[in-house]
Amino acid sequence: MKRIMLFLATNVAVMLVLTATLSLFGVNRFLTANGLDIQQLAIFSLIVGFTGATISLLMSKPMAKMSTGARVIDPQAPGSAEEQWLVDTVHQLADRAGIGRPEVAIYEGEPNAFATGAFKNDALVAVSTGLLRGMTEEEVSAVLGHEVAHIANGDMITLTLIQGVVNTFVVFLARVVGYFVDRMVLKNERGGGIGYFATVIVCELVFGILASVIVAWFSRQREYRADAGSAYLLGAREPMIRALARLGGMAPGELPKSFEASGISGGKSGLGALFASHPPIEDRIRALMAAGGKR
Repeated sequence: MKRIMLFLATNVAVMLVLTATLSLFGVNRFLTANGLDIQQLAIFSLIVGFTGATISLLMSKPMAKMSTGARVIDPQAPGSAEEQWLVDTVHQLADRAGIGRPEVAIYEGEPNAFATGAFKNDALVAVSTGLLRGMTEEEVSAVLGHEVAHIANGDMITLTLIQGVVNTFVVFLARVVGYFVDRMVLKNERGGGIGYFATVIVCELVFGILASVIVAWFSRQREYRADAGSAYLLGAREPMIRALARLGGMAPGELPKSFEASGISGGKSGLGALFASHPPIEDRIRALMAAGGKR
């Protein structure tokens, strides 16, 4: 529940900052001064909706390295036999997947791993020291296959596009409702009044929560695909099943909220499941067993 409240508070803060900034620059009043211009509002919403998501994607690699303290392994001069094995394994999996070889990194922390990056041929795969200590080589290989599958499937770009689309609808619908309340209910003929401002804030909060549920659902579907992708790349489903079972018995390492969905572990029950970026481990294992390792 604490993580859900933090998630909702973050969304509220983003919406408040966005709305206040637009109001200061007079954008809200411009959109409503002479009646609501749907075409202008649609273009405006599209720009605002995709700007944040796109910037986040483009900055994902450096932000991931900085926030986790991940150290990229030099493929020409790895520091140990383990690092050499990690680089070789990721590169072999990338070659099988038909993508460019990602950077490979290690960071200190509890069991987790992630992949990020705006482009398939310029991505990053990182694993925690806790995951390396707690898993066999075969299980780590399966986790690496999962992360490479994310890259090959274009999951980071897909989720950014989905986030951009739902952001666009949130911005658009919040202002349509705000205009209706300001003009029709409060009878403000000048446009952009306090009723509009307050309604937009409330609607962005409510619609933003609903949008987050949609994005989380798509994120969970991509986890199933990445699990199946790992089985495909390794030529067997058993390593990924064993890796998931091992993860289920470990305390997962937390990642920064901005790219928590990129991690290998996660999943919640109850109300939190609606906002979870990952399905429960048990569901993922069942899906893999039912799919027979097919991509």
